[in-house]
Amino acid sequence: MSYPVIYIMGVSGSGKTTIGKLLSQKTGYPFYDADDFHSIENKAKMNAGIPLTDEDRQPWLDGINNFVVEANKKHPVILVCSALKQRYRERLSESIEDNCQWIFLEGDFNTILGRLNSRADHYMPASLLQSQFAALEIPQDATRIDIRKTPDEIIQTIRTKLKS
Repeated sequence: MSYPVIYIMGVSGSGKTTIGKLLSQKTGYPFYDADDFHSIENKAKMNAGIPLTDEDRQPWLDGINNFVVEANKKHPVILVCSALKQRYRERLSESIEDNCQWIFLEGDFNTILGRLNSRADHYMPASLLQSQFAALEIPQDATRIDIRKTPDEIIQTIRTKLKS
């Protein structure tokens, strides 16, 4: 049996965790956050305002994919992850391509910067937002949703897409 894998992506501060948790509540699908898979070293690097390199990200992406492939054998998955580059999304989808649906929470720099500046207790500082926008490759295969919509509107858009 195959289950859906819903990846919710976007730059830091786009609302991935909020939307992922709400979608999990509405669907009953388990929720996972890619941030929980980062090494202590990666978190320390980001906390210090140092952008991660592709080399830093590779073991992280591999670990997420391995986890999702195994979890997907038992149940649906909602996972939030920045997934900024196409090759990251390809790695995250590897071996489960037919099950994956990508949701891109899209917003402009100033809106997201305002969110980051009001956020507390997160290791990702607002100073790294520019590097995230610089690395972002807009996905062609994702449902794009404007983050200025309310969380309920975003969830409704996602649920409509999942039914189609």
